[in-house]
Amino acid sequence: MAQRWLRRTILSKWSGLFAVAIAVAAVSGVIAILDPRIHATYLLVLYVLVVMAVAIVWGTGLAVFAAVLSTLVFNYLFVIPRFAFRADDTWDTVGTAAFLATAVIVGRLAVRLRRAAQESARLSAEQVVLRRIATLVAQSAPASALFEAVTREVGLLCGADLARMERYEEDGTVAGVAAWSRVPAELAVGTRFSLVGPSIARDVRETGGPVRVASFAGATGAIAQEALGVGIRSSIGCPITVAGRLWGVIAASTKSNEPFPANTESQIANFTDLVATAVANAESREELAASRARVVAAADEARHRFERNLHDGAQQRLVSLAFHLRMTRDAVPAELPSVRADLDRVIEELIASVEDLRELSHGLHPAVLSHGGLGPALRTLARRSSVPVEVHLNSEARYPPTVEVAAYYVVSETLTNTARHAAASRVEVVVDEHDSTLCVSTRDDGIGGADPRRGSGLTGLRDRIEALGGLIEVISARGNGTTIKVSLPIGQQVRESGV
Repeated sequence: MAQRWLRRTILSKWSGLFAVAIAVAAVSGVIAILDPRIHATYLLVLYVLVVMAVAIVWGTGLAVFAAVLSTLVFNYLFVIPRFAFRADDTWDTVGTAAFLATAVIVGRLAVRLRRAAQESARLSAEQVVLRRIATLVAQSAPASALFEAVTREVGLLCGADLARMERYEEDGTVAGVAAWSRVPAELAVGTRFSLVGPSIARDVRETGGPVRVASFAGATGAIAQEALGVGIRSSIGCPITVAGRLWGVIAASTKSNEPFPANTESQIANFTDLVATAVANAESREELAASRARVVAAADEARHRFERNLHDGAQQRLVSLAFHLRMTRDAVPAELPSVRADLDRVIEELIASVEDLRELSHGLHPAVLSHGGLGPALRTLARRSSVPVEVHLNSEARYPPTVEVAAYYVVSETLTNTARHAAASRVEVVVDEHDSTLCVSTRDDGIGGADPRRGSGLTGLRDRIEALGGLIEVISARGNGTTIKVSLPIGQQVRESGV
């Protein structure tokens, strides 16, 4: 690698010298053509253009050489006596020296201008990349997509050959979450590495700040062996700190012997701040979702417990009371018909109250859902609906209780809204399962125009569905009916066969 770099440098120098010679010769030819019309002294400034061009492309060294060569060529070809070098003319000597100094100064200014332009271009490109990553963070892009984008941009920005983002695990290891490479080599993603032997991950964990590993030669440990295997010579990395704790690290590596520039750490740090923000936001969203799911589960359990208490307590006592009243009525003498009639009315009212209580308890948590599952519960809703309902169940499996309850209430609320507002003649309910997701859709042929933003029961459904990590979509153009599509993640829980 060092030999190739030296060869490129030598070739660049030789090409620069050749370009200087050609440019000086070309300008000298132009001056020779214009000399009969314009005094050659006024044309001396043309050589400054050569010096500026050389300075911008090849730097100060060759620019000074171009200035000296231009001065010598001009004195030899155009200062009288021609084709000779003389320094006895004070004015010519002063003029030549002034030109040489001016050319050197102009060359140095051109070099600074080039460097400033390069730095401006670099900063501009860096800002564009940072804005692009910041947009992903603001849009709450999936963590995997964000990690891959950041890792790639860090690798490109640093001029690295490989880059990887790693997360510290609770067991003391580190795992790659994203990797990028411009060369035919890959760094492991998803594999956990122990922090034994030299590595960016180990040193960052020990120091809490940016680190460099100059060489992996002769090192032991899984990460060092991987680095040697893909030809990494040196690496640089910065920590990712989330809410005051060390979350992970971004590492950039090169297969060249040339070290990374001195400001590389600060460039990477700009990205680690964005990653930290994204991770903190994601963790906050996960905690919020988990909290909402716990609230929903707790509410469902409270309804279920209240339903059991009503069924096993007050409802059973009222049924028993009705039974005793019937026995009392039967024991009343026939000559007291008015008493028997009064008891009959009390028994009827009591039976009606028991039915009302049973309906109330079913509304809190339908028993058929707990015992039979989602299929029988939806068929029961369809039978009770005042609008004809077609239920298509493509899966009879049992699902987690929170998922079944959510799906049940979606259909229940939809049928209630359809009966009250849709003026529909039929409703179709479809239940299916795709890729560990329970999909429930309802569609009616009513007037449409349902708007969940107006505080209807759909708002509560949306809160319930999203608390479980699901999605709900309402399509309700006026005159085209209403379609509600719900997807609920089933998770990895073991499900029982349907009955």
